[in-house]
Amino acid sequence: MLVTEFSTEVVSASERFALWEGATEQSHMRNRLRSNDHNDFRARMRGLDLGEVQVSALAYPHLEVVRTAKLVRQSDPEVYQINYFLGGHGVVSQGRCDTTLGTGDLVVMDSSRPFLGDVRADPGRWSHVTVQCPRELLPLPAKVLQRLLAVPISGRHGMGGVFARWLADLNAGAHEFTWADVPTLASVTLDLLLSALARCLGAEEALTPEARRSVLRARINAFVEQHLGDPAMTPRTIADAHHISLRHLQQLLAEDGTSPAAWIRHRRLERCRLDLANPRLNARPVQAIAEHWGFTNPTHFSRLFRATYGIPPRDYRNLLPKACASRQQACAE
Repeated sequence: MLVTEFSTEVVSASERFALWEGATEQSHMRNRLRSNDHNDFRARMRGLDLGEVQVSALAYPHLEVVRTAKLVRQSDPEVYQINYFLGGHGVVSQGRCDTTLGTGDLVVMDSSRPFLGDVRADPGRWSHVTVQCPRELLPLPAKVLQRLLAVPISGRHGMGGVFARWLADLNAGAHEFTWADVPTLASVTLDLLLSALARCLGAEEALTPEARRSVLRARINAFVEQHLGDPAMTPRTIADAHHISLRHLQQLLAEDGTSPAAWIRHRRLERCRLDLANPRLNARPVQAIAEHWGFTNPTHFSRLFRATYGIPPRDYRNLLPKACASRQQACAE
């Protein structure tokens, strides 16, 4: 399944902590766990499967996590784990003094090194979002990246903020995605992560040409997503904002078999499609949604939408409830 939901409240209070230990060992890695709420551990987890990249949101009251040298020797998935704190606070350590973390902080951990963490949060809300990926997917020298292990990275501004907002959006919109979205979601997640880490390290000049392209592409992705609603955004404004030539931008996107104009148009149409599929936005007129995402001409928008999805936008919105009802009826039968 693309999205999995898990809660310890499906079992009795005395069994909840053991259930959580087993679940997180499968979803993340083997650690030694302890909690002040061991006797009634109310926790939940939402996982988003992006292939080699795993994104999960977790909520619990208190948890102490210890990864010992013995556990590393017994089982090492050789991954980096990046945690973004949505709420609560904690202390982590990996080969150095204790580091205090709070809401809005990002932190990187390495499964091949012992570490410990102690987190206190509100079980009624997501405490943090975790990204776990194989080390080889981040083309940064290991010795360079070691400088960031267990070090707070701000998720409130800059590229760290862009990455943090992306993680929050991934979690909030998890159920809107399909398997067809997985390659794009995984690629954007890794590119934004790489860009945030490289900027924090000041290591962009030391990156390989391939990694520098990924960093540049991540910044362009973030810029486009932030300005989709601006009808004045053009390929030229994107190129100028990143101090590259229009030809360079065209070459970057040609690697993905698209052009700057087609890419912008596709992202805007996808945003419109998601809003039209959102029942909470049923009262918002179709044209208001189109204008919100940069389409100022209703006829042009309708023609583009129909050419892309095979159905006019108004019909797409009206057919969704019927399709959902049909699926529910089929499941019931």
